[in-house]
Amino acid sequence: MAEAATRRATYADLAAVPDHLVAEIVDGVLETHPRPRPRHLTAASDLGTLLGGPFRYGRGGPGGWIFMVEPELHLGSDVVVPDLAAWRRERMPVEIETAFIATPPDWICEILSPSTARLDRGPKRRLYAEAGISYLWLLDLADGVLESFALTAGQWLLTATVGRGETVAAPPFDAVPFPLDDLFPFDPPFASPEA
Repeated sequence: MAEAATRRATYADLAAVPDHLVAEIVDGVLETHPRPRPRHLTAASDLGTLLGGPFRYGRGGPGGWIFMVEPELHLGSDVVVPDLAAWRRERMPVEIETAFIATPPDWICEILSPSTARLDRGPKRRLYAEAGISYLWLLDLADGVLESFALTAGQWLLTATVGRGETVAAPPFDAVPFPLDDLFPFDPPFASPEA
């Protein structure tokens, strides 16, 4: 007896998800998870602020990037909502008028949480590589670690692992380093063992 074909999620399925959840379609499956908590949102906001001055506006850095928080990306039949994404200005010369973006970004940062780590480290990371996104950062707030990856020959190459008390100088934003601890405003400042 043949098994019934699995029904692929549609955009209508995604639109029907209540507003208090984030909804994505990954490999044809509707994935939902709670809206981010304040610690997660603060880290995303702070990272956007740290990168925006030098890389968006050219204040102390090269400029030339467009940053967005939680954009809805349509990557073929997949619909994903990364925590942060950025495009080189020449790849997004005009403002997008739709509620979604079909042009893959040049950089994505996913902030891992218990409800998203499986997707962020697994299927979404694969989708980002397939879409040709050049850089991926994974920020693990629980462990206090930022991993930076560059797409090389269709595979993710780990370019940096930065922990609490260290400085982030990771591509493509390595021209203007910043302390990773800046993304943890509710934690006491990191104290090195020598202090």
